[in-house]
Amino acid sequence: MKLIVGLGNPDDKYKNTFHNLGFMSVDKAADKLGFSFTKTKCRALIAEGNANGEKIILAKPLTYMNLSGESVRELVSFYKISTADTVVIYDDYDLLKGVIRIRENGSAGTHNGMRNIIQELGRCDFPRIRVGFKPAEKTLIPLINYVLSGIPAEEKELFEKATEVAALAACDFAQGKDIQYVMQKYNGKA
Repeated sequence: MKLIVGLGNPDDKYKNTFHNLGFMSVDKAADKLGFSFTKTKCRALIAEGNANGEKIILAKPLTYMNLSGESVRELVSFYKISTADTVVIYDDYDLLKGVIRIRENGSAGTHNGMRNIIQELGRCDFPRIRVGFKPAEKTLIPLINYVLSGIPAEEKELFEKATEVAALAACDFAQGKDIQYVMQKYNGKA
């Protein structure tokens, strides 16, 4: 069994913001797997099914970004799933726009949602797929405002491609590919 969690904020006003790149990626993963988000469980929207003999649960926490860990902890406990079989997809300001970085484990970096997940799980040994959105040039907009700003029309194609790559990586992991294979295949692509 695999759990794929995309991070974001549930309200429509956040739909096309940088902070919802995790939601966008997991939506694309659901499309690729032929799953639909049809139920709510553990304070998350859930899509589940089977692919290549593997039960897969896709989740979008409804707890808002900074409390994502509460929902993730409940999901891991409810499904009795190991952290090694859980991957989290999220936006990352520490990576340039469109860069994909997959890691087997690690710290939260500057991401409050990941910080909360690590705090709630009491561990950081779970895979993650990060989608970069840092501009090449310094912005004068405070980070809190920038992460919640809409993706500009001229960058839409770049982020469509980046979330597509993140979704493909998540699907490979969900269908039993080793995380090392997934890292080698998708890291840096956009």
